[in-house]
Amino acid sequence: MKQRLNQQARHVPNSCLPALNGRQAKALCRRTLQLAAGLSLAFAAMTAQGAPTDARPQNPAGNTAGNSMMAASPTPPAPALSSATPAMLASVTLEQLSSSELRERIAAGSTTIIVPVGGTEQSGPYLALGKHNVRALYLAQHIALRLGHTIVAPVVAYVPEGEIKPPAGHMRFSGTISIPEATFESLLEATARSLRQHGFRDVIFIGDHGGYQKNLSKVAQKLNQSWATDTGCRAYALLDYYQAAQSTYVAELKSRGYSEAEIGTHAGLADTALTLAVDKSLVRSDAMARQPKPGPADGVQGDPRRASVELGQLGLQRIVDSSVTRLRNYLNEREPRASTSSHRN
Repeated sequence: MKQRLNQQARHVPNSCLPALNGRQAKALCRRTLQLAAGLSLAFAAMTAQGAPTDARPQNPAGNTAGNSMMAASPTPPAPALSSATPAMLASVTLEQLSSSELRERIAAGSTTIIVPVGGTEQSGPYLALGKHNVRALYLAQHIALRLGHTIVAPVVAYVPEGEIKPPAGHMRFSGTISIPEATFESLLEATARSLRQHGFRDVIFIGDHGGYQKNLSKVAQKLNQSWATDTGCRAYALLDYYQAAQSTYVAELKSRGYSEAEIGTHAGLADTALTLAVDKSLVRSDAMARQPKPGPADGVQGDPRRASVELGQLGLQRIVDSSVTRLRNYLNEREPRASTSSHRN
């Protein structure tokens, strides 16, 4: 379209334009408007990948870094998570960027980074061992896209899962990997310090598993004490991410007629539905349909058999909405940002 307009402009001098008849003039105007609309759509698509979709709300309330963010205004309705393309998700993923590309992004203002924490643990006979890792990355990417100017670090897949010998908890089932809490906290701390060294100013821990939420808070508090002289850099443990799955989502499932026993706390309906909505290949749906209801002896608390993609999508949206709202309010408190300090630990 643009090429045709340029050709027409070369063949029709400006002095001749007033001589166009009415039909020609209308056609030319219509073509120009179509070109402008196309350019506007393209600009909107690019903006969606690099900037927040709406302004951060004001939050006059105080708050303590390293703990769950406090009272926040409701998040505006968000588009379906499925609208994000693979290219958009890759654009906010540290592992998909080159070192020079990341350096340029940081220099351009992408100084917030999410560290997703998953875990490698058993979830009964019908869920893959890496469900937490896949979910944490997927949700972190969508949160980053909604926030804007945010990057997603690699998933932390090794987490505390209980005693190894004698085995306890999930360690009683094949495939679970457990590390000591002190090792886990040191790993998170070193990760945050590495990211800060490269210019990130806000390091956000999100955890897809309940057992280590206290560790995320402990590490964030320790980092903030260490960085006290650098007011431009903070660490956060976004506990709202996990709480949304355990409270808001569960309440919605109950309102739809599902019992607490069916929803479950591990590998039940809620857990399985969330996983289905992220990646169906992680759920052994055919075997689940043929086999009897699993129970605690199988490593399951709940009944996954009525789980569906649709139910899972509800939960994913609640988690993203809650996380984005809390983070926007918290980050808004830090604006205008303190000037970047050259101090590094």
